[in-house]
Amino acid sequence: MTGIRCRGVLFDLDGVLVDSTPAVARVWAWWAREHGFEPDEVVRKAHGRPSIATISELLPHADHAAEDREVERREIADVQGVIPLPGAMELLQALPLDRWAIVTSCTRALAQVRIGAAGLPKPRHLVTSTDVQHGKPAPEPYLKGAQILGVPAANCLVVEDAPAGIRAGKAAGARVLALRTTASDAELQQAGADWIVDDCAELFLDSSASGEQFLLIGRRAK
Repeated sequence: MTGIRCRGVLFDLDGVLVDSTPAVARVWAWWAREHGFEPDEVVRKAHGRPSIATISELLPHADHAAEDREVERREIADVQGVIPLPGAMELLQALPLDRWAIVTSCTRALAQVRIGAAGLPKPRHLVTSTDVQHGKPAPEPYLKGAQILGVPAANCLVVEDAPAGIRAGKAAGARVLALRTTASDAELQQAGADWIVDDCAELFLDSSASGEQFLLIGRRAK
């Protein structure tokens, strides 16, 4: 077992707490076909980043705001197959509400829809692309999450599945635990992950921890 002592936990949403992969793939594959791109490539590029960043990169001269609104509208409307990932529900229910936050590249509206569709506990603290100017892999989202918890980023654990999110957490000065739900171990390691586990089912709260700090233990952490 590996003990991780921290004062706050910052969770990514998609690929960490909820499985929205089929819905995300459907929407971005549609968008890719509409604009003559390879769907699989666009789906990979879009994961873990604000939608408008992908749109701006691939269509530099388009109406980015209009394209982003249409992608968001379709993602909000498509919740088929959006479910909690293994261990997510149990871990969130075990953690004190004021000690964790969700930090996602979704807009606030989309994040709330997916949290509700998966039946997860409603977070007290939620940071979305709506709340920041520079999304992942920039550190701003995780710095803001740590600030909302009132905990230095260095005392937070970021839980991520995407290389862009891992880089954001490391740039913020946090330690990052990566999940194998989306990317390969090589990609997670290259992005800077401190630990790699399969999913949240490998994590639990150590009830013997006292004071503000608590322990998350990876049963098969690497």
